[in-house]
Order: sequence, then structure tokens, then C-alpha cells
Amino acid sequence: MNQRTIQAAIAVTGIGLHSGEPVHLAFYPQPTDTGIVFERSDLIGSAPVPADAFLVQDTLMSSNLVLDDVRIGTVEHLLSAIAGLGIDNLLIRVSSAEIPIMDGSAAPFVDILLDAGICEQEKAKKFLKVVRPVRVKIDDKWAELRPYDGFELNFEIDFDHPAFDKEQQHAQFSLSSQNFIEGLCSARTFGFVKDIEMMRQNNLARGGSMENAIVIDDMQVLNAEGLRFVDEFVRHKILDALGDLYLIGHPILGRFNAYKSGHALNNLLVREVLSDENNFEIVTFDDNVTAPIDYLRVNDVIV
Repeated sequence: MNQRTIQAAIAVTGIGLHSGEPVHLAFYPQPTDTGIVFERSDLIGSAPVPADAFLVQDTLMSSNLVLDDVRIGTVEHLLSAIAGLGIDNLLIRVSSAEIPIMDGSAAPFVDILLDAGICEQEKAKKFLKVVRPVRVKIDDKWAELRPYDGFELNFEIDFDHPAFDKEQQHAQFSLSSQNFIEGLCSARTFGFVKDIEMMRQNNLARGGSMENAIVIDDMQVLNAEGLRFVDEFVRHKILDALGDLYLIGHPILGRFNAYKSGHALNNLLVREVLSDENNFEIVTFDDNVTAPIDYLRVNDVIV
């Protein structure tokens, strides 16, 4: 199984969640072993910002990379799309301090990357294989990575709210590109009316609306179309975690288990795994058949 990039440059424009202003996003193919790299197109001469867990300096409502005075905010949905499609090398130029929110899910990013085409490269894809359990905890929240042949994500949320079905607050997801596209990438972020009002008073979430989030009042979901999945809330938390975990630098082979985890705890877990080389090993596979994760073949089409 080889590394992947996109076949051709492609661009899209969306709205910044916090600024409420248009944000231009452009994607470019990159050579093997480049990794995922961001650049600010509005800051001429600014340093590239790699997708690196140790550059996450702010996890308030999202994962935000900061290198010197260059900030790339809200990267998790885009990184989730990149991880789900098995892309290893990519340059992303963004015209603002935040990735556009699009519809609040990863689906628009999947669409644009598939439109660009997936290109296999000449060097082997490198996986980070978890070889011993690593667990982090903050208060009653916890997250862990354990050895597993593939990549499985198990997540439980705990919201005592009428809009949250008690029977739909846990989900399990086994990563493949097909599973990601069909069952995860379109799960949207969610927020409460009371929190949105408070954020706007602090000049945040000026671009937020029911076009890019599930909005919940004291009793129910306010979006006219309702939920895309009966368990969309927890699916979105898995989507977030997939993006946060891709900041480890490679596709993961392991089982992720979490209870009430968020961006801060996900990032802490990645740092803890990387803090000791005995926690993991870097592995490659000779072909797509022996690899434990099934990514899209270059010419596959999802209808």
C-alpha cells in the first residue's frame, strides 16, 4: 500500500465559523513523505504549518494549530476527510486564520478532494501501529488507544437533554473509506442556542447558523430537516476524534475508546502516545490486500 496525494490542484470557498467572512481554501499535490502542511495565503512569506499535534495550542471548541504568530484554526473536520480518504501528502493554502466551516461536517471536503482525484505515489504508506495501551483522563472524561488490527473508534457521550436519545449516545466505527463516506463524514457539529448567543456577544460564531450546525434549544433540535442519523451527535464526536488523531502524523492502527472526550483530551492522548517510542511502531504493507484498512482505490467511485 503506497502513499497518496491528489491528482490536481483544486479550490473551494466557504464561510469562517467565527469571522463570518468568506475563506478561500486551495489544495495542492505534494511529494512523498511531505505530510499534511498548511499555509496562510493572506500572510505573505509566513512559515508553513505542519499538521502536528504538538502545534495545537488552543482547543476551545476546535483544534487550532499555532506556529509562531501563524494560526490555522478549526482543522479537525478537514483532517477527518483527509484521514478517511487515506491521503498522506497535501498542501492546503487558506486565506484566513480558520478553515471554513462548510456545512459543519466533513462531507464537503470529501467531495472536493474526490473531485481532485486520488493519486498513488511510489513510496510505501507508513502506519503508526499502537503496540501497548495508552490512556489519558481529565476528571470523569477519558480516552485511550489500544493495539488492534485496523482502526476502530468507540465513543460514548453523556448529555442529559431531551434532544439526546439516551439509547443513541454510544457508537462504534471501523475505518474504511467506504464506511467513512457512507456513515460518518456527513455528521454535523452541534451547538446550543444559549452558547451561541454567548459566543456572539464575544465576537465568536458570527458565521454560525443552521446551515452549518445542528442547533438545539432547551428542548429540541431546531433544524427543520432534523438529524441526518439517529445518532448524529456521537457520530460527529467520532468524526472530530478522527481528525484530531490524524495529527499524530500517520494513519493509526489501533482501537480508540473514549468517554466524553473532546479536542483537548484527544490531543493529550496523541502527545502521550508519541512521548514514548515503546508505545508504537511505524509499519508498512506490501499491498492493499494485506493492509488492515481498506482505502479507496485510485479509480473507485462512490455513488
